[in-house]
Amino acid sequence: MFRFDPYSPAVDADPFAAYKTLRDEYPCFWSEEAGMWVLSRYADIVSAGQDWQTYSSASGNLMTELPGRAGATLGTTDPPRHDRLRGLIQHAFMKRNLESLAEPIRGIARDIAAPLAGRPSFEFIQDFGSKFTVRVLFAALGLPLGDEATVRDKAVMMVQSDPVTRAKAPEHIAAYEWMQAYASKVIAERRAHPLNDLISHFSMAEIDGDRLDEREVLLTTTTLIMAGIESLGGFMTMFAYNLATYGDARRAVAANPALLQEAIEESLRFNTSAQRFRRRLQRDVELHGQTMKAGDFVCLAYGSGNRDERQYPNAEVYDIARKPRGHLGFGGGVHACLGTAIARLSVKLAFDELLAVVPDFECAKDTLAWMPSSTFRSPLKLELAVR
Repeated sequence: MFRFDPYSPAVDADPFAAYKTLRDEYPCFWSEEAGMWVLSRYADIVSAGQDWQTYSSASGNLMTELPGRAGATLGTTDPPRHDRLRGLIQHAFMKRNLESLAEPIRGIARDIAAPLAGRPSFEFIQDFGSKFTVRVLFAALGLPLGDEATVRDKAVMMVQSDPVTRAKAPEHIAAYEWMQAYASKVIAERRAHPLNDLISHFSMAEIDGDRLDEREVLLTTTTLIMAGIESLGGFMTMFAYNLATYGDARRAVAANPALLQEAIEESLRFNTSAQRFRRRLQRDVELHGQTMKAGDFVCLAYGSGNRDERQYPNAEVYDIARKPRGHLGFGGGVHACLGTAIARLSVKLAFDELLAVVPDFECAKDTLAWMPSSTFRSPLKLELAVR
């Protein structure tokens, strides 16, 4: 009997064979292990993402939710509250002009890439990816320098889950509570002494007299720290992994940096770090011969939808010439990621600088240890050998 357990280490390591079976044979599948339905085809996932009245995020969007988030963050609310939050947060983002961030971000990437020149090998996350994402996040949010290592460790712990209990373990909850206490202190400081950073802009964002309340500012800040470190960091690590694995693509991009943006988009399709998010049904739904009941949780398997042959011919091939428009690497529907522009810019600038210093590399190990997370997928370490 076919089973699909999104908490399984085997799924963390390689979900794609199971995804194909789901798409071809069980496109609307009840996972006993997860206690929810799994939608695996691109068209079904896109439709669900657009139909927030049926597929609600208000009970939480992470496969294993953190306490207190549901119904209070941009990713865990439905319109009209979602639209209000998105408008206010978007207003804060607009205060930080992307063009003004480009050169500082490039400078950060150049500083971190330079020491890698001439090395026979390096560990991507520790030596480049993590340093880059944390410094960019701290600069954008206005977080105090000196806390980088601890903040990263707590953010990575927050998104993990226990593969045995299929729940957040005490250490995951403790990391989330630490992050909220940390964010509270920074928010209080920014309210007293505003700067040109996102936390200051969140605190003061106002549209027609409406402002984010204290809890919304806190949870938005906490979520952005988590997303900025883990989502962006995982995205970068998976891109490095794809370039290390597919030599022809890496050599093409290193020889012609104009191909970099398309390679990034194909990586977001082919190997997105944001694999699975959940929704809760507000009514009964008949789909592919199955009846999903109101109140049931539904997993939207973005990583599977991105490999759906019905949408992308030769979907199992990493092809940087593909131009995969409409991919689900940043989610979709009303909950498409708000930070897509800065994420794309950051990764492009980071790899511009990295490939200028280290144009040719490959994975130093055949097997990788993968982060235990029912929602995100990325290696815990990525050892690269320089050629």
